[in-house]
Amino acid sequence: MASYGWEERGCLNSLEYRLFFKDDKGEYISPLHDIPMCADAHKNLFNMVVEVPRWTNAKMEIATKDPLNPIKQDVKKGKLRYVANVFPHKGYIWNYGAIPQPWEDPGHKDENTGCCGDNDPIDVCEIGSKVCSRGEVIQVKVLGTLALIDEGETDWKVIAINVEDPEAASYETIDDVRRLKPGYLEATVDWFRRYKVPDGKPENKFAFNGEYKGKDFALDIIKNTHDCWKALIYKKKDGGEMNCTNATLSDSPFHCNQATAKTIVDAVSVCGPANPIPADVDKWFYYEKK
Repeated sequence: MASYGWEERGCLNSLEYRLFFKDDKGEYISPLHDIPMCADAHKNLFNMVVEVPRWTNAKMEIATKDPLNPIKQDVKKGKLRYVANVFPHKGYIWNYGAIPQPWEDPGHKDENTGCCGDNDPIDVCEIGSKVCSRGEVIQVKVLGTLALIDEGETDWKVIAINVEDPEAASYETIDDVRRLKPGYLEATVDWFRRYKVPDGKPENKFAFNGEYKGKDFALDIIKNTHDCWKALIYKKKDGGEMNCTNATLSDSPFHCNQATAKTIVDAVSVCGPANPIPADVDKWFYYEKK
């Protein structure tokens, strides 16, 4: 199994913070484009880049518009973004992240949902017992998927479990989650439905009336969006503001050498002490379900 490292730049909990990725040789890479989608294609095991550890609130994400796509904190109206604690949910209720190399094409209308993609990689909700670290790359087993319609765009949420979880062998399908973790799938729908309400937005909507689709369906979605990514990275499709700079795909027109990659990283200030998290991040938000 390939191992990955990272280099932090800027100060955590600041607008400048970036977490850049390195391969096992210590060379800079893009987590979005250079980490393979599959950890083991024959076993349908996928790599997952952890962006947000469970129970935390900072909305960290792969920076799709930045060269080398480091992880950074999302910003809204010039301020760092934190998800609210919408009772009874504390922060993110899973390890949250992305499968590298799929791309939800904003120019392609999904035949299942009738909506175009959200211009991001495929999101993953990892349901194992371990609280992972930001930037960790784990292998996951896909169990099913939920189709969030976020402001008119298709935003797939894949449900998966870390293969190193002590109970991973017991999970093969979405029904296993329903049986072994009763209430968790319902809580996941509730979380995605309501997490933007504290920002003054309406509840989110879902395709398929909020019903989960199974493993085979999820695998097809991942495959199809991976095909979209291949068209993107080889410039057969226009990705708009999506940054495709990569360090390993030598036949891609977006390939860069390590000297260029180092220049990208060095442009961000060196890592300093973390800034304090705003006190209101720990507040709870209550409202009556509609």
